[in-house]
Amino acid sequence: MNSIFQKKSEKEIDIGSPENFLNRELSLLEFNKRVLAQARDKSTPLLERLFFLCIASLNMDEFFEIRVAGLKQQVAFGSLQSGPDNMTPSEQLQNISDAAHEIVQEQYRVMNEDVLPALKKKDIHCLDRNNWNQKQQEWIKGYFNRELLPILSPVGLDPAHPFPQVLNKSLNFIISLEGKDAFGRNSGIAIVQAPRALPRLVQLPQTCSSHQYDFVFLSSIIHHHADDLFPGMTVTGCYQFRITRNSDLLVSEEEVGDLMRALEGKLPSRRFAEAVRLEVPDNCPQEMIDYLTHQFNLQQNDVYQVNGPVNLNRLMAISQIVERPDLKYPPFTPGVHNRLMKNMDIFEAIKKGDILLHHPFQSFNPIIDFIRQAALDSNVLAIKQTLYRTEDDSSIVDALIRAAHEGKEVTVVIELRARFDEEENIELANELQAAGAHVSYGVVGHKTHAKMSLVIRREGRHLKRYVHLGTGNYHAGTARLYTDYGFLTTDMAITDDVQKVFQQLTALGKAGKRKKILQAPFTFHSGMLELIEREANAARNGKPARIIAKMNSLVEPTIIEALYTASQAGVKVDLIVRGICCLRPGIKGISENIQVRSIVGRFLEHSRIFYFHNEGDYEIFLSSGDWMDRNFFRRVETCFPVEEKRMKKKVLKEGLQIYLSDNTQSWQLQSDGSYKQNPPGNAALKSAQSTLLELYSS
Repeated sequence: MNSIFQKKSEKEIDIGSPENFLNRELSLLEFNKRVLAQARDKSTPLLERLFFLCIASLNMDEFFEIRVAGLKQQVAFGSLQSGPDNMTPSEQLQNISDAAHEIVQEQYRVMNEDVLPALKKKDIHCLDRNNWNQKQQEWIKGYFNRELLPILSPVGLDPAHPFPQVLNKSLNFIISLEGKDAFGRNSGIAIVQAPRALPRLVQLPQTCSSHQYDFVFLSSIIHHHADDLFPGMTVTGCYQFRITRNSDLLVSEEEVGDLMRALEGKLPSRRFAEAVRLEVPDNCPQEMIDYLTHQFNLQQNDVYQVNGPVNLNRLMAISQIVERPDLKYPPFTPGVHNRLMKNMDIFEAIKKGDILLHHPFQSFNPIIDFIRQAALDSNVLAIKQTLYRTEDDSSIVDALIRAAHEGKEVTVVIELRARFDEEENIELANELQAAGAHVSYGVVGHKTHAKMSLVIRREGRHLKRYVHLGTGNYHAGTARLYTDYGFLTTDMAITDDVQKVFQQLTALGKAGKRKKILQAPFTFHSGMLELIEREANAARNGKPARIIAKMNSLVEPTIIEALYTASQAGVKVDLIVRGICCLRPGIKGISENIQVRSIVGRFLEHSRIFYFHNEGDYEIFLSSGDWMDRNFFRRVETCFPVEEKRMKKKVLKEGLQIYLSDNTQSWQLQSDGSYKQNPPGNAALKSAQSTLLELYSS
C-alpha cells in the first residue's frame, strides 16, 4: 500500500519543471568562484594562491570565448531556445554579465589586497611605474629602446590608417594625442599593439633591484614611454585594452570532405572572430570606452573595467621564475603499484591480474611503459590507441612512431577537434602518418573522447590482447595535476569490447554488442538510467539503496530527472561534482535525499566514478565521460566496470568515501545554486587529496 502511494506521489510532482534545474552557465561561474577562493585561502602556499588566481582568470577567458560567444550567436540568430531551466539566451547573458562582473571585481581585489601584499612580505615585488627609482628607470629606458622601440608600430587613425585588426586576447593600447605630426595630421587617437614575442612580465636584474625579486609589467613600460612613440606630439592619455573573441571553431562536418583541411582553414579565423568582451583599466575615460565598444560592436555590459593589468594570467610567470620551494606545495614522488615494482615486464605483470592505478598519487609511468614496451617487443603485432590531448615531446607518441618504424600495425584515432589543441593534433596526425601509422579522425559528428589502448601480442600459437582504459588523457603533464584512474587488463570480454570500439571508429558497419563496456553514444546513457532505476525500485520495495557518483559535470536533464525520481523513492544519493551541476538539491518532495559536493584543491578532480548499491552486491564503473548531453550523445566514450573485489573496495574507499568525509576542501551545493564551504566544526581536519598523498607518495 505504501509503495502504491509513493508511486502516486512521485507522479503528482512535476520533476521536469524549470525551477528544478540550475542554469549551466551560472553553475560554471560558481565553480570559478570556488577556484578563486583558493587564492584567498591563507592555508594555501603563497605561490599556489597566485597560481589559482591566474587559473580563475584563464577560466574566465575560456568561458567568454566559448560559452558567452555561443549565447551571443544565438541572440544574433534570434533564437529563443532555452534549456531545462527555461532561461532564454538573452536572459542568460544578462545574468552572466551580473555574475561575471562581480567575479572579475573580486579577482582584482584578491590580487591587490591579498596576493600582491603577501608577495611583498616575501620580497617579491611587482613595481608600479610611479615607484621606479633612478637606476630602475634607466634600465627600463634601455630595455624599451633596445627591445621595444624597434618593433612597435603605432597606428595613428585616419582615412589611410583605419582601426587595425586586434588579435584575440592580445595586449593593446589606445592613446589620445594633441598636436600635429610631420605631415600635418592630427587624428587625436592612435593604437599601439604590444609585441607578442616579448614577455608581459619583465624581471629586473639584480644590479637595479631593490628586493630579491623585482618585476615590471610590459604594459607599464609601454605606458611610461608612450611619448617616445609620437615625437613632437603630446600624449594626453594611454590606456591598455584587451579583446576576447569567439574561439569556438564551427566546422560543418557533414559538408567537408577532409576534416583536417577544414580545421586548418578555420584556425586563423579564431584570432579575428567576433568580439565578446572588452577589458580596460578602471581609469579609462568613458569616451574611449564608447569608441572601442563601437569599433568592436559591443555593449556597455560587455566592458570590464579592472584595477590592474588587463590580463591577470601574466602573473603566472612569477610562480615559474621565483625559486622559493617554501612558497609552493611540497614535492611528492608518486607511488608505484606493488606488482610493477617487482616485475619490469609490463605484460607479465598484467597477466597476473588486472592493475588499477590512481593518478597522480600513483605514477603514470606504467602507462607510458605499456606503449613503450609494446613498441620494442618483437612479439607485439599491433597497437591501437586513441589520442585526445598529449603534451609536446610525448613519450607515448614517440613510442607509437617507433612502433610504426619497426613495422608494427599502428592505428591511432586522433581527435582533431579537441578544443584549443586542434593545431597541435593536426601536427601530431601528420607526424604519425609520416612514420607509417594508420591515422583516423574518428566519426563525423562525434568527438572521440574515449581513452583506450589495445596491444595485440603473439604468445605461442595464440594472440593475446592487452588493454588500457582511463578516465583521463594520455598526457604525462596533466597526469601529475589531475586525479584520474588507469586500468590495465587482459579480461577477454573487455579486450573484445575495446577491439570492437576501435573497429567501429576506423571502419564502416556495425561492430556488434558490447559485453561489459557501456559505450556512448549507444549504451552509456541508457545503461546509467537502468542502474539508477534499479536503485529506485529497490528503495520502493523497502530494500537498501544508494547511489554515489563522482564526475566533472552533471547537466543532462533525463539523468537529473532519474536522480530526482530515485530520491523520491528513498534512495540516498551522494554526488561529488567538481564543476557544473544543474541538479538542484534539497527541493522538498523531489531532491531531499540528494547531496552535492565539490572538491577544489591542489589537484584538478577529473575522475568519473559511478557506484550503485545493488542490494549489497555493489557495482562500480569508471568512465571517460561525464553525465552531460555531449558525453552521452555526441561523443564516443567508454564506461567500464571494476569487478575484482579488492579493487572495487579500493575505488569505493579512495575514490568516493574519502571525498565524502573531506571537510577542508569540500563545498556543499545549496538549493539556490550557491556553494558553501563545509566547515570542519569540532571534527578532525580531513582532506581527501592530502590523505591520498600520504597513502601513496614515497
